[in-house]
Amino acid sequence: MHDFSPEILLITILGLVVASDALAKRLKVPSVFLLLMGSYMIYHYIPMAVPIDLKQSFDAVIIFSIPLIFMGDALHLHFSDIKKHAWDIFYLAVVAVALSITIGASLYHFEIFGELTLGAYVALFAINMATDAVSVQSVLSQFKGISHHIKVLIEGESLGNDATAVIAFFFIGLPWMMSGTIDTTHATFDALRVFAVSIAIGIAIGYIFYMFLKLLNERRGEFFTFVIEAYLAYVLAEEMHVSGILTLITAIIATKAWIDMDIEAHANPSGVSKSKNFMKTLRLDSIQATTTERLEYIYEMAKEFGYIAAVMIFFVLAEMVDIEKLWHYREEILIMFAITTVIRMLSMAKFALFGKNIESIKSVNLEGWFVLTFSGMKGALSIILVHMIPSSYEHKEFFEVVTTGVVVLSIFGYGTILWLYFTIKDMRAKRASIFE
Repeated sequence: MHDFSPEILLITILGLVVASDALAKRLKVPSVFLLLMGSYMIYHYIPMAVPIDLKQSFDAVIIFSIPLIFMGDALHLHFSDIKKHAWDIFYLAVVAVALSITIGASLYHFEIFGELTLGAYVALFAINMATDAVSVQSVLSQFKGISHHIKVLIEGESLGNDATAVIAFFFIGLPWMMSGTIDTTHATFDALRVFAVSIAIGIAIGYIFYMFLKLLNERRGEFFTFVIEAYLAYVLAEEMHVSGILTLITAIIATKAWIDMDIEAHANPSGVSKSKNFMKTLRLDSIQATTTERLEYIYEMAKEFGYIAAVMIFFVLAEMVDIEKLWHYREEILIMFAITTVIRMLSMAKFALFGKNIESIKSVNLEGWFVLTFSGMKGALSIILVHMIPSSYEHKEFFEVVTTGVVVLSIFGYGTILWLYFTIKDMRAKRASIFE
């Protein structure tokens, strides 16, 4: 008798994606809502459709999914946007996350979560400050009128935010939580070392694959080269005990940045300096790594692969959802959700204030603040991080249930707020155009 478990699981995942997209278009609701509900219903009520033990295969599913999820997001960022909004993205992805974790950890003195140590508070808020680009894009992609500036900030934040949260969790929060003590100086330098080494490795890998792409001239081969780059960067960094996610993101962004420079130079040769400097020679700038048309295909394929990987994570989330436990920890979940929401509101308000007073940071209006605040949906990375807590930790169940609850609440809560806002805004715009 043959085992058709992988085939059945693939049929289930693709079937759910097709059905969710079709229903979402007809009902005019974000597809992520239907994907979450569908994955839960299928996993718990149609077990034959998921014939694989996800609890036992959790690590394999996660490691397989991470590079695909982050690759698509990193490819979508343009080098010109990164240069133009570098300080904005740095604040949102690094400063805001660090401040948010610090503010959250300071609540330890109020004993909101009972017996948790200060290190546990740091770990808990690091886990629940990581945002999910797939969920955000699923909601925002339905609506027009969102400024390019805000879209770039959301995309840039979702990538950098995740990398910062991972470093804060693995190199500060988790060791502190498990040991009960921490050498602040050593932890800070270790986090900075990981940050610097991860970026350096990412840039090196990005350059190698950028040069390799110059040997190819076919879009499918170029797409799979990016896939190889994402997995290689992640695995190599993890083996070297630095941040696989930050290395992966840096590698893809670096390759894409050099490609963007090539495309811009070939599209506008009159605006490019004729002088041959060392960096241009090193890049073999006369040979294009790819074209705009092929790059568009690569991005579309990466987006679809990332979407499928995200659905696999949703099935893992469905496995973690236990209604009885969620009800038991309902107060803690609501408190954590409220605290993280208020902290995000304040950090985005601070960003808007900086935009008015600091020239290098572009200001955002009230709508921009609103969209940035409620685009902070949690998702795949929060689930991944909470799973990494050792089973021996006495409060692991608390972490898992609270994080699962916050993830679900943020997707449905934030997503519904954004959906209602843009739906009403669109209806008003259509009504106004009728009476003009």
